[in-house]
Amino acid sequence: MNAAIAPGLVLAFIVALAAIVALRRSAVAARLVDEPNERSLHRDPRPRIGGLGILAGALPVAVAFAQGEARLYAGIAAVVAVVSAFDDAASLPVASRLGTHLVAATLAVVVVGPSASGIAMALVAILGIAWIANLYNFMDGADGLAGGMTVIGFATLAIAAARAGDPGVALLAGALSAAALAFLAFNFPPASLFMGDAGSVPLGFLAGAIGWHGVARGLWPAWFPVLAFSPFVVDATVTLVRRLAAREPVWKAHRSHYYQRLVLGGWSHRRLALAQWAVMAAAGASALAALGESGARQSAILAAWVLAYGAIGFAIDRRHPRSPAQQGAALRDMESQKNNRAPRTAAERPASRPKP
Repeated sequence: MNAAIAPGLVLAFIVALAAIVALRRSAVAARLVDEPNERSLHRDPRPRIGGLGILAGALPVAVAFAQGEARLYAGIAAVVAVVSAFDDAASLPVASRLGTHLVAATLAVVVVGPSASGIAMALVAILGIAWIANLYNFMDGADGLAGGMTVIGFATLAIAAARAGDPGVALLAGALSAAALAFLAFNFPPASLFMGDAGSVPLGFLAGAIGWHGVARGLWPAWFPVLAFSPFVVDATVTLVRRLAAREPVWKAHRSHYYQRLVLGGWSHRRLALAQWAVMAAAGASALAALGESGARQSAILAAWVLAYGAIGFAIDRRHPRSPAQQGAALRDMESQKNNRAPRTAAERPASRPKP
């Protein structure tokens, strides 16, 4: 990456670390507490202030030092974060949340301007950005999961943007990655705090906005940001499609995501995080490597990932239950086994609340 960007990344890390430490000691931490409920994978209340720390470290750096559209994306994300913080404190109506996501996505598409793909593709981009904002939130349900995706996914975008000659977007993406690394110091299993909607939703928005920016500006093909964030995109999208096909109420919380089923099947949150990080790193590295390859090799790499995800999903489907009744039984068995063992190990402590 461009050496001129490095000081901004260091600053984002330091500010995020300091912000999280300060927030943990503030009244905000007491206000934004994740209380376990019947849908949660964790048992202990923990503050949901990690996402605010990430944004406090990354967004000011982007506004102060980045140029071009990156500043505007950061500003839009800040507004989304404020709305999401209110949702963390007192759940907002679904219509208000989705309306905010769609408006933010529309502004992101307007900021980058018309692309050669036309209006139809712009509409697809708006829906795609709004979906990524939501799926990032859905996937923020285990220690280290969303934090690791933020570090690796945005680092991938930052490297690609720097190579393509867009230092503003490279700085924004890199600052998000560096700030999330500071968050992981508190969120690595067992986590002492969670990201919260105020972090996951704007981070998802920024993943989609930066991804579309690169497509519209010709920095990378449309498959690149999808592959970079594919561990989240695949899990959340396949889960949604399957629930729609089964005529399940998709607006209700559930435990049908692959990562949730692994935890309910007995995986510790640390094991899940390390396995997911390995997949994330492989996806990011292959996405960057594929950019310099021919069309045929790019297609082969993408096909390999389709087969890999298909195999992973098939294995989880066979070994771990998906139906709510089976999940409930699995969770009760897991809780019973843990309660019968003393002392409870740190690695067994569950992570953040599951999302719909």
